[in-house]
Amino acid sequence: MMLEESIRILIMQEEILQFSHFTNEDAWELGRLMVSEAARNHLPVAISIRLNNGYTLFQYGFKGTNYNNEQWMTRKQNTVRTMEMSSLRLFMMLKKNEETLEEYGMNEREYVARGGGFPIRVAGAGVIGSVLVSGLDHMADHEFVAACMSQYLQIEGIPRLPVKF
Repeated sequence: MMLEESIRILIMQEEILQFSHFTNEDAWELGRLMVSEAARNHLPVAISIRLNNGYTLFQYGFKGTNYNNEQWMTRKQNTVRTMEMSSLRLFMMLKKNEETLEEYGMNEREYVARGGGFPIRVAGAGVIGSVLVSGLDHMADHEFVAACMSQYLQIEGIPRLPVKF
């Protein structure tokens, strides 16, 4: 699949997977769904749902996850908060344009262009937070988040990248 097609799919995912509202209860229910799906699929992931102000609404780590996963999720959150797009879309855009994070004023200690950070976009309000996953290949991290958000929002048939988790 060409980078342009992947970027187009990621943009479509972000446009489709929007919330009409997002509360602490929504974070709890989405987080529980993600933990349930990860357990069902035996995925050793860390999951976090955070607001742009840094407040963590939900977090869970399966056996095998550790502080390194926490650091990855923080870097993914910084990327989503700053760019208001999924961390995988930034990865694809940088690759397509042969650019680096540094060219956008982002250092690699605080930001990362890898999949697993997805914006929480509320209609009429914009990006208010991030859904974050760490523990799989970064493409699978992204696909897991997109699949769970799609299930939570009860949206079927969203465009997908050809990645299995």
